[in-house]
Amino acid sequence: MAPSLLSFSLLLISALFNIADCGSIGVNYGRVANNLPPATRVVELLKSQGLNRVKVYDTDPAVLHALSGSGIKVTVDLPNQQLFAAAKSTSFAKTWVQQNVAAYYPHTEIEAIAVGNEVFVDTHNTTKFLVPAMKNIHEALVKFNLHSEIKVSSPIALSALQNSYPSSAGSFRPELIEPVFKPMLDFLRQTGSFLMVNAYPFFAYESNTDVISLDYALFRENPGVVDAGNGLRYFSLFDAQIDAVFAAMSALKYDDIRLVVTETGWPSKGDENENGASIQNAAAYNGNLIRRILTGGGTPLRPKADLTVYLFALFNENNKFGPTSERNYGLFYPNEDKVYDIPFTVEGLKNYHDRRSPAAGSPANGGTGGVSKSTTGSTWCVASGEAGKEKLQAALDFACGEGGADCHPIQPGATCYNPNTIEAHASFAFNSYYQKNGRKMGTCYFGGAAYVVTQPPKYGNCEFPTGY
Repeated sequence: MAPSLLSFSLLLISALFNIADCGSIGVNYGRVANNLPPATRVVELLKSQGLNRVKVYDTDPAVLHALSGSGIKVTVDLPNQQLFAAAKSTSFAKTWVQQNVAAYYPHTEIEAIAVGNEVFVDTHNTTKFLVPAMKNIHEALVKFNLHSEIKVSSPIALSALQNSYPSSAGSFRPELIEPVFKPMLDFLRQTGSFLMVNAYPFFAYESNTDVISLDYALFRENPGVVDAGNGLRYFSLFDAQIDAVFAAMSALKYDDIRLVVTETGWPSKGDENENGASIQNAAAYNGNLIRRILTGGGTPLRPKADLTVYLFALFNENNKFGPTSERNYGLFYPNEDKVYDIPFTVEGLKNYHDRRSPAAGSPANGGTGGVSKSTTGSTWCVASGEAGKEKLQAALDFACGEGGADCHPIQPGATCYNPNTIEAHASFAFNSYYQKNGRKMGTCYFGGAAYVVTQPPKYGNCEFPTGY
């Protein structure tokens, strides 16, 4: 066994016997389905599995009543649609807190309010209302003397980062720093709250199976990846993503802000082009993540930062839109059977083993193995506007990072920076990667976020190369 693999194994073994300091596991209870059990049964399910934290996406009275007296800590959500009202009206914020929080607390142990969800990618342009809404909700909590017990934050997607690779270069998108991130982080510091982050290694792996090891994505034994910026070795993509957020906060001098992972998960089923979506991989990701969190220790950059992590999601939700994976993130089927058998407690981990399939652990290759010769004629690779910002950002980060694309022309002030859109920047990076790899079949895919064109792309005055 190589020295790096040996050290990884020893660290894992020692962690299992040192659980004095550890993180916490919760679960997201989404209800975009028409076949879920009643809330009272769901609460019994949570208790039977040892899950003592839950996050919901609204303040449904039936759910909050069912959680009363359960001992389960609850994070509730003020939906994006109500950000404008909460930002513009202190009376609205007070009434909302009175009716949806104070009316249930303390019997329902509400510990946090998520004001909006992934607001920066909301198509309704609600970003400018976020911080004022957070402040008004907090002031309402003060009026009810609940501000010490209940914290206010807002979940961000990783697409809020300008750079996430390597982790040490993590930075927030420049256009969000002054109007949003600095005032929000100031607010979190002043109120003793934490930053909420939604992180999905699955998206990055699915789009970059040629450069990301499946073992690295699933917390399995691997040689690790050294961050050239700080020399730290990463053994999981999850840790690398979280440290990119820590680095982004550190770059703005907010080293003291805690972080809670409000969503992470892996789908047990997907469409044919959704590489890595399977029951075996979902079981490995979530099972190994739970072991990673409950056995203590932070990230390489923040080794003492024990994390609270909310798995996405409790159930498969059959009314969700999008690809097949969107309806298959659940830990349980609607009939309450487990989709796969993993523990949620330290006690359960004693008998837990990652059951890898025969193909698991083979070299990272989400495609067909070999590739054909280059496409004939002049072709270019461009981003698909239908892929969504989060998927494009994940693919862009890895094209410019591990993928080795030449992304200097899309940096601020460079020749291809404008137009400053995720689609334009991703198109340039994808094409650079595609051309550098000889335009081979499979190098313009990025998990369905890109496609080949036969006419030169036009984004402002930027010229796309056809070869290197």
